[in-house]
Amino acid sequence: MNQAAMTLWQAIDALAAQVPFSKEKVESAIPTRLRDTEAPGSEVFRFFDGTPVQLGDGVEVSKIDLRIKREGSHPGFLVLDLKGQCVSLDEVRQRYKNLQIFGMPTGRSLDEATSYSTALGWGQLSFGFRERNPACLGYVVFDPA
Repeated sequence: MNQAAMTLWQAIDALAAQVPFSKEKVESAIPTRLRDTEAPGSEVFRFFDGTPVQLGDGVEVSKIDLRIKREGSHPGFLVLDLKGQCVSLDEVRQRYKNLQIFGMPTGRSLDEATSYSTALGWGQLSFGFRERNPACLGYVVFDPA
């Protein structure tokens, strides 16, 4: 597992500064190595996953999912799955004041989440709290415009 002195919030800022995303830009923003998963049905998008990263504040980026369109202009799409140090909704709200509920669980799985999103200059940033552990941030989604 790679180590980074940055906090979760610094990692989010560093990644947001890389929009539009590319494999190289994400790898330069946080210490991870992305590999093309060559996922079936990936004629439109290239799918990359990354090695875990232990951040300086105890949060672990356990999985990195980057999607880049193969042709045409598209800013990419990035998801960070988190574990380790618990990050509460209150902590997220301290950083991002204008959060709106974006999605809610339907009761079908403990992996469903309540998602809170905010619109930023580069696109939408979302924070997911899974039913399995609803008090702690489970993932962060970067959806550039």
